[in-house]
Amino acid sequence: MANLIIKSNIKEAVSELNVAAEVADALNKKVEQLLKEAAERAKANGRRTLQARDL
Repeated sequence: MANLIIKSNIKEAVSELNVAAEVADALNKKVEQLLKEAAERAKANGRRTLQARDL
């Protein structure tokens, strides 16, 4: 899957901390899993549109 996380935005969000290089990769994996589960919910409800409520 594509990189969904922008590393510079992580640094902005937690500007008081240093951010290790692997944080973006770990966060991307979590987002991918969240989207996969949400897509399954949408399909289970007979929809082809992912909605916020699926998250």
